[in-house]
Amino acid sequence: MKLPEHILYCIQTLERAGFPAYAVGGCVRDALLGIRPHDYDLCTSALPQQIRDLFSAYPQVHAGEKHGTVGVIFGQEVVEITTFRREGGYGDHRHPDWVQFVSSVEEDLSRRDFTVNAMAWSPTRGLADPFGGQRDLQQGILRAVGEPEARFREDALRILRGVRFAARFRLQPEEKTRQAMEALAPLLETIAAERIFEELTGILLCTDAEHLLTFARVLVTAVPELAPAVGFDQCNPHHAYDLYTHIAWVTDGVPAERSLRWAAFLHDLGKIATFTRDETGRGHFYGHGKEGATAAEEILIRLKAPGELRREVVLLISEHMNLLSPDRKLLRRRISRFGPEFLEKLLILQRADRRAKGTGTPDESEFDAAQAMLRQILAEEGALTLKSLQISGHDLMELGIPAGKTMGSVLNRLLELVLEEKIENAPAPLREKALELYGEEEAK
Repeated sequence: MKLPEHILYCIQTLERAGFPAYAVGGCVRDALLGIRPHDYDLCTSALPQQIRDLFSAYPQVHAGEKHGTVGVIFGQEVVEITTFRREGGYGDHRHPDWVQFVSSVEEDLSRRDFTVNAMAWSPTRGLADPFGGQRDLQQGILRAVGEPEARFREDALRILRGVRFAARFRLQPEEKTRQAMEALAPLLETIAAERIFEELTGILLCTDAEHLLTFARVLVTAVPELAPAVGFDQCNPHHAYDLYTHIAWVTDGVPAERSLRWAAFLHDLGKIATFTRDETGRGHFYGHGKEGATAAEEILIRLKAPGELRREVVLLISEHMNLLSPDRKLLRRRISRFGPEFLEKLLILQRADRRAKGTGTPDESEFDAAQAMLRQILAEEGALTLKSLQISGHDLMELGIPAGKTMGSVLNRLLELVLEEKIENAPAPLREKALELYGEEEAK
């Protein structure tokens, strides 16, 4: 394991002072997988005050000192150095009630969440792996350290972290670990909504359909509105999967971008409430896009998701059943209303929705045609917004049209005519039409 110079310096400084020191946790796991670590955490037998003294020449962060952590600042990076410790009591299922410093790295590793994260490495002492994390990595297994229920009762957020680790590193949960994750998932109610949102986002950005299905019982505990989708028969010849399986494949089918993954994960929330069956027994979901958008907004507000993300996800869900046809005038109007980036995302979501029906290879020609026309329209750089009209409010004032509601109405009607290609986006015809429209407004 090749360490950056400042990390190696920290370990050597501690070792020269007589304190065993290791890189620990995620950086060791990533290095064993051939992934370049983004950051490095260190653990040592040195006590916090001893760490402070050894690195007194460097700026430090002491906010975590009561739990044994001293942050040493190198340039823009804070290296967290933590005293070997054990923990006791987790009254809030998140933070230890107390910590006790110990001298053994093995005892320190025993308090960690999963075996793949419970490894430490020293340039002189080699790999400390008392729980078989390297073997589990090689075999693709997610296994809790020690007794799984104890680990998850200590910190319920570890349940979602486990889902994220499994999805990111393509691990399958060991049976006792999976059972404990499912049984104790209700403890997630004790975790702050922001942390739940953060972990769910991390899961969605690295997951695939297989892991969404494997951990369905955990995920629908975090988002209870999805629980009825598991095993829900859509009673429709166009859908081979139950509703949750369809959702999993749609989520898998969009790029790993926040708004798209969240929209895919929540896009069919409205199907349960709108489900009806006709006289033949065939299922229908009339209006489920709007119903689902309302439900998604409530969920994202509860999870304290950023407002911009929430608004885009809700709009994607609301519009996901309004297929974009290769109709030039319609597309121009929708570009004007939503913007080109949103429409590109909507096409991606709609295409993934079509592909995830499980009934064979879908006909995507309409999507291809709509996407081609969308790009053609954008390449033409025609008027699609008020800003791109070849006439301004100042021009209208020169024509005698006063600023205010009337001027706004005239400009909006001019844009509609240009979008429908009923008038050329050029100063002369726009001025002439503006006067005509102003006359109509005055006559009202």
